[in-house]
Amino acid sequence: MPCIIKIMTKPADKRALQNANVVALAYDGLCTFEFGVAVEVFGLARPEMGDSWYRFAVASADDGPLRAAGGVRLMVDGGLELLDTAGTIIIPGWRDPQAPVPPALVTHLQKAHQNGARLLSICSGVFVLAATGLLNGQRATTHWRYVDVLARLYPKIQLEPDVLYIDNGALLTSAGSAAGIDLCLHLVRRDFGTVAANSVARRLVVPPHRDGGQAQFVPRAMPVDHESGRLGPLLDTLRQNLTEPHTVASMARRSGMGERTFLRRFQDATGTTPSRWILTERLNQACRLLEETALTLDQIAQQSGFGAAATLRHHFQHRFLTTPSAYRKKFS
Repeated sequence: MPCIIKIMTKPADKRALQNANVVALAYDGLCTFEFGVAVEVFGLARPEMGDSWYRFAVASADDGPLRAAGGVRLMVDGGLELLDTAGTIIIPGWRDPQAPVPPALVTHLQKAHQNGARLLSICSGVFVLAATGLLNGQRATTHWRYVDVLARLYPKIQLEPDVLYIDNGALLTSAGSAAGIDLCLHLVRRDFGTVAANSVARRLVVPPHRDGGQAQFVPRAMPVDHESGRLGPLLDTLRQNLTEPHTVASMARRSGMGERTFLRRFQDATGTTPSRWILTERLNQACRLLEETALTLDQIAQQSGFGAAATLRHHFQHRFLTTPSAYRKKFS
């Protein structure tokens, strides 16, 4: 007999239980990839997730037939009225950063936000979200190509160009197109926990979490193949030896570089510093042990390279705004 596994999900955000309606915006000139990300993460049937999984619809922001990139034409579920009952609204890449956003769309998004809906933009979709004024004074990101124009058009936004995504609670923004996958998986993790997010990631055949920022994808004059050939083995070694101390000098020596060159190349390749990269890997290991084992906090601190439970608690609280014990209770 076949073995049927059902993943019992426990939404972490009570609002997701109250309103699991996800509505993706569509418009003439739609960015097909970003729209497809929303469909893949939120729009596919996932019976293994139980009855509390998302419900999905597509709302048109324009009248008439809709054309998407690649010669695709769309039929949608309804108009902007669908936003009035949405719990989460996905804004794919906008047709042109300089193109005006229809006033009716702005009004509906503002109203949805007031009603408690979460607004999530992918790539240049941030220009639609910025037009509502809701991002004024808030942290946000977008594709590195659009950073300068976004800063010029909306100077009140606290722009952070070197991250893959930003979660402000009810306002979420991602960098380039693929970073939309990272953000959508993050939202699944926030709503349903790590097991559910990992399950969706496996279906997509993508990592459930990527480290670093989009700085690593910005074009630069550097011998990528040569440097990645030296840094790749180092990163593998660091992951396999998180409990050991690692200094800039020892890492540079292992990579065959001087310390200054190593620090510059590491930043270029990963978007972060060696110490921050190692801290992230240690926190990821701690999360896995909290989710999958019954080890004590002291044991987890030892096995993830923090040494002491107090050190683990400090970094865990700073990064995740929660305690290891609370995390284990929610996600194990």
